[in-house]
Amino acid sequence: MSFSDQAQRTLSALALTPGWRRIQALRPDCDDVIVATMLEAAAGFAESVLAPLNPVGDRVGAQVVDGRVKLPPGFAEGFRQYAEAGWLGIDAPAEFGGQDIPLTLQAACGPLFDRGCMALMMAAGAVRGAIHLLAETADAATAAEWGPKLVAGEWVATICISEPEAGSDIGRIRTRAEWRDGAWLISGQKIWISFGDHDMAGRIGHCLLARSNEQPGTRGLSLFLVPDHVDGVPNGVVVERIEEKLGLHGSPTCAMRFCEARGMLLGAEGRGLSQLFAMIEPMRLHTGCQGLGLASAAADIAEDYAGQRRQGGRPDMAPPSIASHPDVIRQLHDIRSATEILRAAVLELATVMDLARLEGDAGLGDLAAWMLPLIKTFGAETGFDTAHAAMQVLGGAGYTRDYPLEQYLRDARVMAIYEGTTGMQGLDFLTRRLWRDEGRGLAVFLRRARAEVAAGAAARGDEARAVGALLDGFEALSERMMAMQADAEAGLYRADSYMRAGWAAVSGVMAFRIGAAEALQMQAARYALHAARCA
Repeated sequence: MSFSDQAQRTLSALALTPGWRRIQALRPDCDDVIVATMLEAAAGFAESVLAPLNPVGDRVGAQVVDGRVKLPPGFAEGFRQYAEAGWLGIDAPAEFGGQDIPLTLQAACGPLFDRGCMALMMAAGAVRGAIHLLAETADAATAAEWGPKLVAGEWVATICISEPEAGSDIGRIRTRAEWRDGAWLISGQKIWISFGDHDMAGRIGHCLLARSNEQPGTRGLSLFLVPDHVDGVPNGVVVERIEEKLGLHGSPTCAMRFCEARGMLLGAEGRGLSQLFAMIEPMRLHTGCQGLGLASAAADIAEDYAGQRRQGGRPDMAPPSIASHPDVIRQLHDIRSATEILRAAVLELATVMDLARLEGDAGLGDLAAWMLPLIKTFGAETGFDTAHAAMQVLGGAGYTRDYPLEQYLRDARVMAIYEGTTGMQGLDFLTRRLWRDEGRGLAVFLRRARAEVAAGAAARGDEARAVGALLDGFEALSERMMAMQADAEAGLYRADSYMRAGWAAVSGVMAFRIGAAEALQMQAARYALHAARCA
């Protein structure tokens, strides 16, 4: 199991990503030598510092002691080293003390860190999201106070949205923000808050949605930064409990109570939800990176074990490794193909997000919005499915704690739930990215994909025709789904299948990009299944 091998696979995938060379032209500080050095450093840090914390976090977990959350041994020190090495601020603005490196390099390094210790990186993901949020929405004084502290890891941040009666239905949020005596005072309960409380930083800022006026639904919501203490005095922020979870035991998932806590308004009053997406979008990309990190680890374990485990063959001869068994060859192929398709897709999205920002290209912005629900959903599913499939390769050994696959399986399961469940992502993919956006992101995807396939058609004609048929089919399916706006309930019933058809189309293009002909055939078959379910 090699972190360095994963770094090399990422370098190879970057070289195949069309937008990467354009980013390098715009950012000469991201030449091939620097990028290779950075990835090797990330691999070394993840392997030496983070990976040893992973089993400890799972075994010991986070606990509430005297009203505060105590993290597993080594977590605070690991986070401190992570921040001091510059990884926390890798893509943060320079004015915050960050390196201002393209998001693509964060997406390249991030899966290595998540592979090392996904539970601890839950805190890093929230902090990075908050850094982007403050850069977009905070007033100058708040940004100057909090930005550098977050980048340095001295302070940290959370995202506080969900409530007991308002999960994905954000318009039902009840937490109130009242302007009184020259300050915003926030009162209410928030749940499912990752690292809502802990002992590894001097201050915690909660990026929180609260109802600040009487307008109904999401129009009455504003965004606030609520510190856990102000001038050394507790600020009415109380941790009520931490959840007992299937996995991610080292990441405390807190229920929080806010009792007239002073908060700082971020951005415009009443515009909280739209502004929050500056934080949500990088966190959804992070979910894809998490899935890729666990998938890479699971694939390596399965391949290493299959190469060493000897069984079968003629009784008068030494048994061969199970890696030579046809069915195991099939299993390993499927695991590795799924992992590398996800790697290509994660890097594709990250480069699109970078170029949309660097060049102000609205079309690429539409494409990024179209891809985000796919990467979030299928990054999560790939992380879980590869751990499940790798466990099958190991047989009984995979079911034991002798190997970390059982932890990967437990840790990965929640990724399809947080940051918007799979069902919510399907609704977003259909109602926002197709219906509301009139398919603009889809059109950019189809145009770019067909250009890429055409460029490789001379050398791989059969594969190019297969991808072309897949894209034609998905375009026709999208036209039928577009027409379902007249019968919205019928469309919503098919939203999940439509999203899965979309992922099969994207996966087909990625399979073509990385030269995985057999995986391309599999994606065509999966597309046909999901398209039929949309009929």
